[in-house]
Amino acid sequence: MGRLLIVIGILLVAAGLLINLGLPLGRLPGDFTVRRGNFSFHFPLATSIIASVILTLVFMFLGRR
Repeated sequence: MGRLLIVIGILLVAAGLLINLGLPLGRLPGDFTVRRGNFSFHFPLATSIIASVILTLVFMFLGRR
């Protein structure tokens, strides 16, 4: 459990650094935004897929013993 928390913390720090360096996380091609009048809807499809792949790889490597 402790190792998992450390890895999650490192991932959060890395994501924060990438966002501060200008990575357009949440505004990638494949992220959908709909604006109609006073209504807006944002669905980050590409960002969700990338996050899913990265988390799958991290948990796969953590699960090996």
